[in-house]
Amino acid sequence: MTDLPDPDPKPEPPPQPDLDNCCGNGCDPCIFDLYDLAMDDYRRALRAWRERHPDAA
Repeated sequence: MTDLPDPDPKPEPPPQPDLDNCCGNGCDPCIFDLYDLAMDDYRRALRAWRERHPDAA
């Protein structure tokens, strides 16, 4: 018997960039700005997922 993939998996946070990945030249957007935006998306997705799965840990 094969395990089917979860049709509604819990969202995973985006990987945090290493400090060494920033060039320090004031890029717009900086990789950390993009990470912050990805974290906002993750938090929204996680909130929605928790509403759909109130009994999940």
